[in-house]
Formats: sequence, C-alpha cells, structure tokens
Amino acid sequence: MAEHVVTREQVVRHRFWRHQLDRAAASATGPTDADLLDLGVQDTGPDGAAWALVVRGVELADLTSVSDQLALAWTLRGAPHAYRRADLAAVAVATAPWSEDDAATRVFDASKPLHAAGVAVLDALRVVADHERELAARPAVKGEVSGGLTPRLAPEYLRYCRPCATTHVYEQPFRLSALQAGLELEPGTSPPVLRRVPRLRPNRLAHLAGEADPRFDVVRGALRFFGPATRKEVATFLDANAKDVAAHWPADVVEVEVEGQPVRTAASRRFVLADDVDGLLAAAERPTADAVAVRLVGPYDAFLQGRDRQVLVPDEARRKALWPVLGRPGAVVADGEIVALWRPQTKAKAFTVRVQPWRRLRKGDRAAIEVEAERLAAFRRLPLAAVTTDP
Repeated sequence: MAEHVVTREQVVRHRFWRHQLDRAAASATGPTDADLLDLGVQDTGPDGAAWALVVRGVELADLTSVSDQLALAWTLRGAPHAYRRADLAAVAVATAPWSEDDAATRVFDASKPLHAAGVAVLDALRVVADHERELAARPAVKGEVSGGLTPRLAPEYLRYCRPCATTHVYEQPFRLSALQAGLELEPGTSPPVLRRVPRLRPNRLAHLAGEADPRFDVVRGALRFFGPATRKEVATFLDANAKDVAAHWPADVVEVEVEGQPVRTAASRRFVLADDVDGLLAAAERPTADAVAVRLVGPYDAFLQGRDRQVLVPDEARRKALWPVLGRPGAVVADGEIVALWRPQTKAKAFTVRVQPWRRLRKGDRAAIEVEAERLAAFRRLPLAAVTTDP
C-alpha cells in the first residue's frame, strides 16, 4: 500500500521544480550548472540541448563556446544528449547495458541476426566500437564511418537500407557503440561528425551499467526527474529490458499513489526516491523563483519526455496534439501546467512565436510568454516580429 497519496498538481509542480524550470533567467553559475546534465539533456530539434539549458537558468552567452565543458554523445534511446565533459567516463558506464538481454532489447531488430549467427550482442557492440574508433582517428562524418564499417563487419551485423539504397550496419548498434569507443559528436554538424574525446579511455563495455556511479545511474535518474513513476515507465523511457530495470530498482524508494491513477496491479505502483518525498508533498505550496514562472520548452525537452503522459496531460485530445507522430510543437509551461502549445515561424529573417492556448491566459501569463519569446528569438539570433495567438 502506498505510503502517500498526492495530487496531480503536486506531481507536475514538483517535476517543474526538479527540472529547475523555476530558476530565473541567467541564474545558473555556468554552462554545467544544471542538474539534468547528470542524466543527459537531449539534443534534438533546432533548439535542442542548448535551449533546454537556457530555460533552466543557464546564461545564453555561456553557451557560445563551451566545448571544453560540455559534450554531445549518443546514449539513451540512441539519441544525442549533452553532458558535462568531465563526466563522460562515468556516463559511458551508466549508459551501457546491464546484461546481454538488455543489450538485445536496446538494439531492437539488430539482435536477431546476431543471435542466429551465435554472436552475443555485447560482443558485437565491442566489435563495432573498436572499428568505429579506428575509423574516427580523425573527425569523420557519420556516413564515412558507417561506410567504412561495412567491409569490416560480418553479414550478421549488416542490413540493406532502402532509403540509402545500400548495405550498412544497423543504426542502434552504431549509435550505442560510439561513446563506448570514446567518441563524441561535434556540435552543430549535420550530418553528425564523430571525433575522439581527448584523454578519454574507451569503456568498450568493460564496465556495464550495474557498476555505475549512483549519481549517473539511469534508473535513479529517471525516478529523480520523472517520479513518481512505474517500473514500466522507467524501462520505456530508457528503452531498456524491463527485468533488468526491476533488478536494478533502487532500495531507497517510497511508493506514492497519484490521485486519478488507480493502482490495479503491481505493475501500476508508482515510486519516488526517498530524498524527493518531502519536496513532492510540499510542491503545491513551493514558491517559484520568478513572479510568474512560465517557460517555452522545446518539443523534445526532458519535461515532456516522461512516459506518464496521462498525468502531465490528462485530456486525450490534447495529448495527441502535443505528441503527434510528426511535427511536434513546443509547450508553454506555467508552474508545471502546460497552458498552451507553441510553434516557431521564420519569415524574411524575422521570428514569430505562434501560441495555441489550452486555457484563457492570464495577463501575467501573456507578459511572461512575451519575455520568453524574446529570449528564444535572441537564442536563435533573430529579431522577434510577434507573438501571435491561434484560435
């Protein structure tokens, strides 16, 4: 039986605070002063990780040249994430699989031909990592590295790709092996350029996720930033094997029931880290750093990445609008509540933010959205033409 029952309002406000979205603009001490960097800040879309850090209080000017402090790597779900450069060795261990079964889960259909050929997925990832490192002795475009892998690998590593009209290595093994090979992604490159991380000794899956530093442990991280959460939600967020997630479930968790989320089975039980219980219970009363804490978060911002979408957005039609199959909008978040969607529009070198409200916006909300839109325009180095409201 759950030790505590909390409201949805407490959950979303606590998450807003835990993600540091309540911090005032430019209040961070530097580009690495964001808790989310422990788990990784996804770098997807035109604004990506940099904007996610800005809305968490990092000064825009601090992000203009931070390659010595921040680095990009393919990790969770094979997506690019930003980390503190000093943490990359620990991140390589934390984002490695826990086991052979977990490795097979993470590479999806690439595991079938490997298993059919009697090749362990963990061994295959090591092979791919070794070849990738050799091919990226100098910075190399992704296609160059992928093309170089094809003649080096046995058939069970390869697939025919119709969009490319060629045969190359499966995508997930390629991505998940890169950091294990000691490779990072060069910021601002498309297609991505892989390069060796200076002075980083490749992990090569010598140390699996079970040896992770607790600060970077991905299950703890998922609970820290997306709790209360079920085991299934954590496994889905990580694209990890559910049994391995359960086997590495932290001991210092507290069961919490969320109103409106019935506990029908053991699988629907929700947990938070014990250190977060007090903050969760007090979330509805916690003051924010800004008078009106409103943020324009990007389509792939971590605040929107939790797998409890029905908690964040109870209305099904609105969930479909926020998370469509193609063309995701951003979200206007006020003290944890999503109050509107937003989309960018650039025309004649002028930037417009189109807002689609989900409720009647208060005067304070509108003023705060204007401020955030100005910040976003400055981030994109464009003049703000207007903030418009769609019906």
